[in-house]
Amino acid sequence: MTSETHPISVVEDAPVGFQEHDHKNCVETALATADARCREEGLRLTPVRRKVLEMLLQDHKSLGAYAILDRLREAGFGSQPPVAYRALDFLVQYGFVHKIERLNAFVACSHPGEVHSPAFMICRKCDAVAEAQSAPSNGVLGAAARAAGFEIERTVVEAEGLCPDCTEKA
Repeated sequence: MTSETHPISVVEDAPVGFQEHDHKNCVETALATADARCREEGLRLTPVRRKVLEMLLQDHKSLGAYAILDRLREAGFGSQPPVAYRALDFLVQYGFVHKIERLNAFVACSHPGEVHSPAFMICRKCDAVAEAQSAPSNGVLGAAARAAGFEIERTVVEAEGLCPDCTEKA
């Protein structure tokens, strides 16, 4: 199908999350990017914020706030919900983490430091999440927005299905 038949065009980069990659390097690069950006912009990547980001980077799966809170408690960071929510709010605000609306959960950004519109593919069996880049200003949605005089500021694209591993097992 062409971008004219899709409400949102997906950029042709391979989605991060389903393909084989050097995960240790993936995590280290994301943490280094977050550290550098926070230093450059005068932001505070507190120990709890960094720990939440590390948790979300461990697997390409989403975690809900209460699962994050449980892991924070186990790591000695406290057990009050505001601890997790404040860290998540910061990480989302600065683009280190995305909220998966469908799951009411969070996933580490696969393209930290880049301005982009993510599209998420969520495996309904194993909960793996892959992030691709979308281009909401292209395709039918962009054309409809332009025709209405509407300026798109943010889109959330989430697709549910089976990841390659779960498809092979089916």
